[in-house]
Amino acid sequence: MTDTIFALSSGPPPAGIAVIRISGPQAGAALTALTGKRPTPRRATLATLADPQDGTHLDRTMVLWLPGPGTATGEDSAELHLHGGRAVVAAVEAALTHIPGLRRAQPGEFTRRAFANGRIDLAEAEGLADLLSAETELQRRTALAMAEGVLSREVEGWRTTLLQLSARLEAALDFSDEDDVGDGEETLPTGFTAGCTTLAQSLEAWLTRPRAEPLKHGFRVVLAGPPNAGKSTLFNALVEQEAAITAAEPGTTRDVLTHACALDGVPFVFVDTAGLRDEGAGEIERIGIARARAAAEDADLILWLGPEGEGPDSRPLWEVSARADDETAARKSAKALHLSARTGEGLPTLREALIAHARQSLPAPGQAALNQRQHTLLSDVAESLHHATTEPDPLLAAENLRLARRALDALIGRTSTEDMLDTLFGKFCIGK
Repeated sequence: MTDTIFALSSGPPPAGIAVIRISGPQAGAALTALTGKRPTPRRATLATLADPQDGTHLDRTMVLWLPGPGTATGEDSAELHLHGGRAVVAAVEAALTHIPGLRRAQPGEFTRRAFANGRIDLAEAEGLADLLSAETELQRRTALAMAEGVLSREVEGWRTTLLQLSARLEAALDFSDEDDVGDGEETLPTGFTAGCTTLAQSLEAWLTRPRAEPLKHGFRVVLAGPPNAGKSTLFNALVEQEAAITAAEPGTTRDVLTHACALDGVPFVFVDTAGLRDEGAGEIERIGIARARAAAEDADLILWLGPEGEGPDSRPLWEVSARADDETAARKSAKALHLSARTGEGLPTLREALIAHARQSLPAPGQAALNQRQHTLLSDVAESLHHATTEPDPLLAAENLRLARRALDALIGRTSTEDMLDTLFGKFCIGK
């Protein structure tokens, strides 16, 4: 029998109200043990809670009885809306631990049960995880689209189309002698290739969308250049605090320094790096330089403060002249961004340009976006469809369609590994 679990699902006390959730086959019995009766289903009821062991009065509060399967977890559930003091919550939790069949929930266990009972699929669970960690409006709207099943509904449509294509192909295999199945000129049924191509185009529209990772972790902007180019001063100006040490001495920055912030609701991660030079660096500074080069390889955008044309070419790069107030500083051409990180001259223009550029690279507000796992699986589907249309043998074409369906099933969790599920649901807080 599945254990009945409970946990505090609201914020930590003290608070105005503390909500304890109970889910599992003994949820109704637990409610009866605490209140002496089982309330009317799905109706908030005022009740007095008492410790089942000794009858000690615990709280007078609102309770909800939610019989399954029409609940968030798909199981019998109950909610206790307590007064939010620490002592009240602790006393009720202690009483629950003494009720047979109940135990404290593990992180993400409520959501995992919802997934196991078919209330949500894996893509929706991933969206919910992102929603819980969202810090900006853009992150919230994108995560909400995924949590509400925008991708899942698309997957169901794609899967239905795949099943129809597979059925036509199976008919061609089973009744290859019938004239009304194919056109007699090809081994594949009439319209099969066109159907696969149309489906592949629908997948491509999702695969070419901006990805979820830059939105989730922040658009990564790396400041790079030689020593004393003004990187740390510009870094402090962009993040609006003295996060990096600035000094005239070369090699002041010896490690990678990151700072996450939001500009006009767009999440950014700004990265300050050690000055790049080939000579004169000590052992520690050389380690910092190696890390700076590695950071540049992971950038979504590099702000290059060094000599024009000498920045790394492996990632998108903007030429920046950050010392416009210094007459002795080297000048760049008119196409570069000219500003003073020290005085703030030109800084608003840079911020506006960064926000506009990041918006183009991030999902549009409310648009669902694929994470790495989802993108890989959907790419596998597209590849299988390509092989199905280029393979003249109907048996091999049918096998490719089966592989495509298998990848779609993995995308929404119809086939998945326990290790992957443990990793996902372990990120949730206790009580969710």
